[in-house]
Amino acid sequence: MTILVTGGAGFIGSNFVLDWLAGSDEAVVNLDALTYAGNVHNLDSLRDNPRHIFVHGDIGDAALVGRLLAEHQPRAVLHFAAESHVDRSIHGPGAFVQTNIVGTFQLLEAIRTYWGALEPEAKAAFRLLHVSTDEVFGSLAKDAPAFTETHPYEPNSPYSASKAASDHLVRAYHHTYGLPVLTTNCSNNYGPLHFPEKLIPLMIVNAQAGKPLPVYGDGQQIRDWLYVKDHCSAIRCVLAHGRLGETYNVGGWNEMPNLDIVHTVCDLLDELKPRADGSSYRAQIAFVTDRPGHDRRYAIDANKIHRELGWRPAETFASGIRKTVQWYLDNPQWVAQVQSGAYRDWVAKQYAAG
Repeated sequence: MTILVTGGAGFIGSNFVLDWLAGSDEAVVNLDALTYAGNVHNLDSLRDNPRHIFVHGDIGDAALVGRLLAEHQPRAVLHFAAESHVDRSIHGPGAFVQTNIVGTFQLLEAIRTYWGALEPEAKAAFRLLHVSTDEVFGSLAKDAPAFTETHPYEPNSPYSASKAASDHLVRAYHHTYGLPVLTTNCSNNYGPLHFPEKLIPLMIVNAQAGKPLPVYGDGQQIRDWLYVKDHCSAIRCVLAHGRLGETYNVGGWNEMPNLDIVHTVCDLLDELKPRADGSSYRAQIAFVTDRPGHDRRYAIDANKIHRELGWRPAETFASGIRKTVQWYLDNPQWVAQVQSGAYRDWVAKQYAAG
């Protein structure tokens, strides 16, 4: 048996592929366009693994996707591929529309053609699992109930709007064509192999380099934090047991303000790799101008996936963040590889002190 993974060289996708091949005897066809956030080095440990078939290509290439489906006959497609950074979507929304909306449409069309021609038994067993985000739901007031699966979509950035559109397309293909789909909406992921433009890896990398630790506004934006390995286990659970056409929220039950996250990272670094001068990494925190339309709070109600499928995260934030910080300390070569000149230019532009 085989599965097809899109975006399997990205942060969540590569963690999923690594976990899947470690725990299953099924092969993975891994399709990734290797944009700035797709890093083939994430998959170095699979270089000699015959069950990992890497294909450099775009989900928007209908002919390529159709050819891969016909050749490998996957029993499932797991759709991770996306442009996913809010800040980048503000500066360049076109790429988000092209990948997240048009690319998802092209993928759906190719899958619909493939699925429609399958023999009855394979057709009944086939699944498309679409990986999405809690950001499609918009922003919550401080005391408002957490997002459930039935919360109205109110995206506030080009990124979240493009992901909302992709969710709607997936839903429409289920209801119109009968395509057997599952959708997950996750909270903020963190963990190994995370591209260092997102909050947690940026803080770890900048702290080690003696650079400022940029915090937007007052740092009181609240997010729910989900360890990436827990997210991967939730996806496996939904793929195996989820009800067709259903959406499942995946959260870590860890609501925390961004500033508290930064303080936690600093304190762990103080313990695990102290500064030479003996002072705390907290001294490097620098508040910068808040980004446009910055959502104040996200919170995921993940009771449905627990109630229906029995899934809960294995990691607490304390255990997950310690593992994450230690991974970055143990893997400086990976960090150096992803920090190209283009990445440094981006960070300098985005986090200019306000």
